[in-house]
Amino acid sequence: MTSQDQRTGDAEDGATGTGVTSNPGAGADVTGDDGTSTRGTAAGARDDVRGRISGTAPAPLSILDLATVGNGYTPGEALAATTELARGAEAWGYHRFWVAEHHGMPGVASSNPAVLLAHLGANTRTLRLGSGGVMLPNHAPLAIAEQFGLLEALHPGRIDLGLGRAPGTDQATARALRRGLADGADDFPQQLAELTHFLDGDFPDGHPYARLRAVPQGESRPPIWLLGSSGFSARLAGSLGLPFAFAHHFSAANTVPALDLYRSSFRPSAVLDAPYALIGVSAVAADGEPEALRLARSAGLAMLRLRQGRPGPIPTPEEAAVHPYTAVEADFLESWLGNVVLGSPGQVADGLEALRKRVGADELMVTSHIHGHEARQRSYRLIAEAYGLTGR
Repeated sequence: MTSQDQRTGDAEDGATGTGVTSNPGAGADVTGDDGTSTRGTAAGARDDVRGRISGTAPAPLSILDLATVGNGYTPGEALAATTELARGAEAWGYHRFWVAEHHGMPGVASSNPAVLLAHLGANTRTLRLGSGGVMLPNHAPLAIAEQFGLLEALHPGRIDLGLGRAPGTDQATARALRRGLADGADDFPQQLAELTHFLDGDFPDGHPYARLRAVPQGESRPPIWLLGSSGFSARLAGSLGLPFAFAHHFSAANTVPALDLYRSSFRPSAVLDAPYALIGVSAVAADGEPEALRLARSAGLAMLRLRQGRPGPIPTPEEAAVHPYTAVEADFLESWLGNVVLGSPGQVADGLEALRKRVGADELMVTSHIHGHEARQRSYRLIAEAYGLTGR
């Protein structure tokens, strides 16, 4: 769920069916103490799509990490912190841990999800790992099928393949990435169909690629998720019966319309018998609301600079506190912070649950893109403790 979707647009458009199939997921409705139904699986149950409910959480909780590079830190230190965070997420009881594809952004070290996921898989045992996501138009579908087939062979039953259609960067960088590739985002449904056929090894007879194989190819392959920040991927995911991940953390105004469109477009498939949607949510937990707000402002200033075409490392909270905001910039920051769930652990848990109920999300994927590895890790740990999550 890359923030670059917001810079380039995830245009509302029609989508055609692509014949995508996948390994079926089991799963079931789980009824919470308040009587509401939450789609998920009980602790210990295996489901490659639906999340695992842990502790007292009413829905599965997961993490989206951007390998955050803050001022004063190196990319190597950021990647080491992401590795430590993945181990922590496993111990604390989060269900899945996704990383995103970004390019040309000094504040984000995860330029290649497949490489990073291989490393994270070697440093964890049970945590589901995935791309949130791979920007498919930047790549040849065969290359992604090979990369994620290899990841599945290395870490069987633990890999998710989340796909987006935005470039994850500016247009000039996108052109450099896509050199020799055709059409880009406009060809996304066809690229998705091609990737799926490579993963399943089932091109129809007579197809130009019918004799090709994506190697390695095992008995199982990662489930595909479609990611988006508006209606295009919502409609496509629904029509194909695939799980959907929506980027609420930077497109909050579109969350309810996109999820409604996903559900209304949904057709049961071999993957899912009912819609399953998670949302990415910016969340910062600290000892209290003032400290959480102070930390969150660093991420807000980073987003402001990104929107102004000046991406850089995540500024410190001290930098954010003394930045000379113009009136327009101050309005932007206030609006952005309004979509961050922040405060004490209890406040964050209450805010996340209120958001989940309001939009009807089946799973929450929290992200704390703030300065300071210790502060970021502590935020995730406090949220896990507030929900009574239990490790695996």
